[in-house]
Amino acid sequence: MQTGIDKILLDVSLRQSLAGRRTALLAHPASLTSDFRHGLDALFDAGLNMTAAFGPQHGMRGDKQDNMVETADDRDPRHHIPVFSLYGEVRRPTAAMLDTFDVLLVDIQDVGCRIYTFLTTLCYLLEDCARAGKALWLLDRPNPAGREIEGGRLLDGFESFVGIGDLPMRHGFTLGEAALWYVAKQHLELEFRVVACEGYDPTTAPGFGWPWGERPWVNPSPNIASLNAARCYPGTVLLEGTTLSEGRGTTRPLEMIGAPDLDITAIVDLMKRLAPDWMQGCLIRPCWFQPVFHKHENQLCGGFQIHTDWPGYDPGRFKPYRLIALLLKALRKLQPDYPIWRDFPYEYTSGRLPIDTIDGSERLRLWVDDAAAEPADLDQQLRQDEDEWQQESAEFLLYPD
Repeated sequence: MQTGIDKILLDVSLRQSLAGRRTALLAHPASLTSDFRHGLDALFDAGLNMTAAFGPQHGMRGDKQDNMVETADDRDPRHHIPVFSLYGEVRRPTAAMLDTFDVLLVDIQDVGCRIYTFLTTLCYLLEDCARAGKALWLLDRPNPAGREIEGGRLLDGFESFVGIGDLPMRHGFTLGEAALWYVAKQHLELEFRVVACEGYDPTTAPGFGWPWGERPWVNPSPNIASLNAARCYPGTVLLEGTTLSEGRGTTRPLEMIGAPDLDITAIVDLMKRLAPDWMQGCLIRPCWFQPVFHKHENQLCGGFQIHTDWPGYDPGRFKPYRLIALLLKALRKLQPDYPIWRDFPYEYTSGRLPIDTIDGSERLRLWVDDAAAEPADLDQQLRQDEDEWQQESAEFLLYPD
């Protein structure tokens, strides 16, 4: 398999299309070539006129471990070009930043989830490049979550830095396909090109979206530390809006969940009675852990770890969004007064509970808190959104060839 940047480096005609043009790169630590060079270094070595670089959340080379920690502008120590942060003083490029290039190459590994901020950064850049008359080429990469679609679509009025449009939580797009969708949806006019992967099929075992055996996993952000975490993320990210730990401060962030005061055995038993189908396709392993930072620091938490890294993984049956929704529902039923929901400014959004910003609506929270609501009620809402998105998204799919 070749990613978009591999094709740029191998295809003379693609590089000739960039000859004489000031070129910038949006990248992060996972922006590596097939021979494990960082994309910025490889593009310089290929003789392109690289005049600037941009970094999304967590930095261009990678410098911020925790969530919602900003990165400052810098200068690349090897190539001596400016490196602009799009997760610092600004989240959109300024006019001065846009003046540094003619063509922006975007090469960032995504995880196939609406809330992952790289998608929003890409969409902002598409809008701003269109306004400024700049070109944007998207160098595509695999979606480790594959083609599976799950979760409700974001509702009008709930847009944020973690919700750029009305996609479901797990949208099934590579970043290139998502860019095609966004350009069409917003009727953007610019020189836009997707340099697609070659030899990529997101439907085949054992990777089901990830080229298992061909590419090592490199963290696109510090807490997506494994392919398993990337698969779990569209569900476990919901816990950022709750008082439960999503495993930050452990060696398995966004794979393990828990809290010091959970009767995890009772919770899992109730989950199995309420909606056993929502717990399929993965292995749920009860465990105990003690975060060394973040929520419940230095406290022993009871919870469970979600495993998709075993032979029984079934991407068609694995429903991480429903799984975590079911966990919250069981907790509410067993402990009606448990303080589940956090209230703090989340990703530059205030005046709204973080869980609603993350979910893109109030639906999940209201369903969890409604004593009379059953899993079938939520499932009906989700299936309608998922079926609509399945049809709407089909025209933008690039893979398999």
